[in-house]
Amino acid sequence: MTAETPRSKDQQPATGTTGRPSDAPVILSNVPGSFAWGVLEKRHPALIEQVRDAHPYTPRQRRALDALLEEITVGTIEPLPESAHDAGRWATWGRGHLGRRWLDVPFLWAESFFYRKLLQAVGYFEPGPWRGTDPFAPVKQAELDSDPVDQELAALDSLNGLPQRQAAQALLHASLWGNRADLSFRLTAEDPSAGASEQLVADDSAALWSLLEETAPARLAVIADNAGRELLPDLILTDHLLHHQLARHITLHVKPYPYYVSDATLADVLACLRRLHQATGPAHDTGRRLWQAMTTGRLDIRAHDFFCAPLPYRHMPEDLRQDLTGCDLTLLKGDLNYRRLVEDRLWPATTPFTGLTAYFPTPVTALRTLKSDVITGLTPTTLTKLEDSGEPWRTSGSHALVQLRP
Repeated sequence: MTAETPRSKDQQPATGTTGRPSDAPVILSNVPGSFAWGVLEKRHPALIEQVRDAHPYTPRQRRALDALLEEITVGTIEPLPESAHDAGRWATWGRGHLGRRWLDVPFLWAESFFYRKLLQAVGYFEPGPWRGTDPFAPVKQAELDSDPVDQELAALDSLNGLPQRQAAQALLHASLWGNRADLSFRLTAEDPSAGASEQLVADDSAALWSLLEETAPARLAVIADNAGRELLPDLILTDHLLHHQLARHITLHVKPYPYYVSDATLADVLACLRRLHQATGPAHDTGRRLWQAMTTGRLDIRAHDFFCAPLPYRHMPEDLRQDLTGCDLTLLKGDLNYRRLVEDRLWPATTPFTGLTAYFPTPVTALRTLKSDVITGLTPTTLTKLEDSGEPWRTSGSHALVQLRP
């Protein structure tokens, strides 16, 4: 079996469970062999090469990509050019980080700034013909056009006639696992959680449905994660909540610009709606209802700049906090959003999730497959079982969670 990734002594989980930030070290990337180290040392350089091949970029853009590759591998962190529209904001966020090695600053900040600098290199924000061209669009579109998507959308037929709770649970699991599991299996299984119970390290789904039924028709916020094959089940779940009067209004929060390769933007939402419209049967009906929900205002898409900030949600600006405060519940999707929700620290895994998220302005449910070291809210029994497995359960994406703070 594959062992867990190593951590330095100052990156070991703290032993206390009070949930104060001082109790747990911020995750850095300077421990060779660690998950964070692998992202910066291997994944980011490879991604630059993939982006270079995704579009016929000009010599100037290719030189900028070369410079970024050199910076992240052998250089130190350079600021954005003063001409960048958000140079001042990133200069503020980068205090104490600029001029240092990429490996020696907080992992969350380094990842976020890398993607901002990647967009700078390809001229995403600059005047000219390349302005607004998503460097990751070919990858997203290829996934959306794949044969598995056809099969998964066709599987929606199987939900007809199922009790609402069973259908809802199947859609919740499809949204939870995204492209880590076959959506058609999740939708056609007699028990939608079949085969998944061993992989769920925490499961508050029953409490989630009870809360939704108590507050129905609720006003919900959904903070999206990835586009393509993962966004489709999120949208299908959104339609289910609206169509069955569990929600009267849903605000879907997406990224304002391309981020972390596959994070969803408005353009990705529209691409998914078109994909649903092109389908037949229930998938087509879902797309039609979602389209209508947007035109009537029951489904609202927003893209606050903070969703691309290198900061935890504890530091969300007041206008976003007020926006969320009007909701009965926030559904928060994905690993990155989880890291921002509880902060990107090596908490003891049994640190209560409810305590770490008490600051959040609404009740919140995290739906996440585990793809990074951060984890909270586990029972001692679950933690012991996971640790004894010898598997890289924190980072492999083979485990997931549904955690609710009412």
